[in-house]
Amino acid sequence: MKLKNQDGQIAKLIELETQRQKETLQMIASENHSSPAVREALGSLLTDKYAEGYPGKRYYGGNEFIDKVENLCIDRAKKLFKVEHVNVQPHSGSPANMAVYLSLCTPGDTIMGMALDMGGHLTHGAKYSFSGKLFKSVQYHVDEKTYLVNYDEVEKLAKEHKPKLMWVGFSAYPRILDWKRLGDIADSVGAYLAADIAHIAGLVAGGVHPSPVPYVHIITTTTHKTLRGPRGGMIMVTKKGIQKDSELPRKIDKTIFPGIQGGPHENAIAAIAICLKEASLPAFKKYAKQILLNAKALAKALQEYGFNIMSGGTENHLLLIDLRNKNITGIDAQNLLEASGISTNRNSIPYDPAGPFKPSGLRVGTPAITTRGMKEKEMKMIASWIDEVVANPKAAKKIAQEVKKLCKKFPLPK
Repeated sequence: MKLKNQDGQIAKLIELETQRQKETLQMIASENHSSPAVREALGSLLTDKYAEGYPGKRYYGGNEFIDKVENLCIDRAKKLFKVEHVNVQPHSGSPANMAVYLSLCTPGDTIMGMALDMGGHLTHGAKYSFSGKLFKSVQYHVDEKTYLVNYDEVEKLAKEHKPKLMWVGFSAYPRILDWKRLGDIADSVGAYLAADIAHIAGLVAGGVHPSPVPYVHIITTTTHKTLRGPRGGMIMVTKKGIQKDSELPRKIDKTIFPGIQGGPHENAIAAIAICLKEASLPAFKKYAKQILLNAKALAKALQEYGFNIMSGGTENHLLLIDLRNKNITGIDAQNLLEASGISTNRNSIPYDPAGPFKPSGLRVGTPAITTRGMKEKEMKMIASWIDEVVANPKAAKKIAQEVKKLCKKFPLPK
């Protein structure tokens, strides 16, 4: 009521967005529904406190309890991911990745990462990003036939260009990466290896996806995707990372503050601590397993309707659909599904002939609908709706009503 009385316009918009999420299927692979406890911490009085610096070394007074919050978050992250050092202050994934660059590289150094149009991330060396502008970026690709990472190419490029820093990770790649081979390649050329697990952090924490920890020096992640927390980021240093450079934790911390950020968002850090506790519980392991089961069931059902699933399937929470055989663009499919109550995002596919603005692909994920309690039965139902609306756009209104009925059976976390 306080918000409604103070600012009715914002209150109404929040109400409308809440209703939208309640009545529609959130199937964007990078989205999820956080718990009420996470949201409560995010909206707490911790948002009012300045805490520049780190626990025990603040530049402001009054941080006795804030220090305990941040230390608790750090300890939980170290235990959950089995790492030696964690910085929980990055505001999100891109600042976390920037901090890694500025800790290890100087402008003009050679870096490597998966190409954006192959499923990689902007901050892994894309020419549009600071990472591609400040550094000499070498990009690796997926195989043109299998759409799997071409490890032979990665090794060849690494030996030819000898990057100082290599990135592994993705935003639209549905398969498990060979952490060990990538680690061996980086070691062979003396490169730092950073794993960006923003998309799969919850799957790693839940024990249903191999962890990169033994094979990489640094791990970055967001906290709001499969980890099901607030929007934030973390940087982790592994035992292997400290063995390579004992100063690595200090370098990372110094780059975050005072290097690129000022006061940390301690309300978000408290919310991250809560999601880390949630991720350590048996229920989360079941949840992570169901994400995979749902993704596989959805991929199989769509294939039965004639959809071309890139790489032939999925081993994580997302699938990438090549829509060319359905004679529809990614943006048109996205808009049709939105009208049907199914939220997805257009996405380029590897070697996409259409370009990034009207790409041929659609990216679909199962984390949020799994949080609502949906299982394989519902995936078959959703696949049938996707097929129906792509074949007959006039069916969108009817499907939207069916989606509302389904959502009513599986309410948001409360």
